[in-house]
Amino acid sequence: MKELIQVQQVFKTYGNGAKRVEVLKGVDLTFSYGEKAAIVGASGVGKTTLLHVLGTLDRPTAGKVLYEGKDIFTLNEKDLALFRNREIGFVFQFHHLLPEFTALENTMMPCLIQGLPKREAISQAEGILNLVGLQDRLSHKPGELSGGEQQRVAVARALVLGPKVLLADEPTGNLDTKTGESVFQLLQELNQIKGVTLIIVTHNLRLAEKMARQIHLVDGKALG
Repeated sequence: MKELIQVQQVFKTYGNGAKRVEVLKGVDLTFSYGEKAAIVGASGVGKTTLLHVLGTLDRPTAGKVLYEGKDIFTLNEKDLALFRNREIGFVFQFHHLLPEFTALENTMMPCLIQGLPKREAISQAEGILNLVGLQDRLSHKPGELSGGEQQRVAVARALVLGPKVLLADEPTGNLDTKTGESVFQLLQELNQIKGVTLIIVTHNLRLAEKMARQIHLVDGKALG
């Protein structure tokens, strides 16, 4: 499969002097178009840090991240933010929905940030909410939705602009087992339907084993 992302000798260090902590220590990875990968490892090993670097939320201390051959961190902050909004979808353990807005309005947000006309934003948001099974919940606010439904809205919001990459950080960690499995199944289905590259950080090895590839983060380096 063709490579979408190349991570080349990425280091990430926090703090200075005696308080300096090396989290990532020369990570080399590639991800292909449409791939399904799980990042696993002990607590505190840097899984979320790696995901944040992949998602351009955090700049590496050293090394490069190439998207379709382009060194993405050469972009300035404004262009990087536009790239992130358009090309990368994020799903976190906590849904981060805005409580005063409906499911439809929450899902439209990336479209409006990108400058799409409101009518087009509504159309795209309705389409993806239908796809995640929430066609009857468009006008419900987060407080009126179950935990699983809230996370489905978060997934819809992440995918509304048709990104090439979906990054999920413990997306089932705040849900009961049955609900978590249904959200995990949804992510896998959307990987198939949309062809989106799916990269999940999880401590749940049983779920990780259902992914096509498992990447183990050990001592700041990636194996697998």
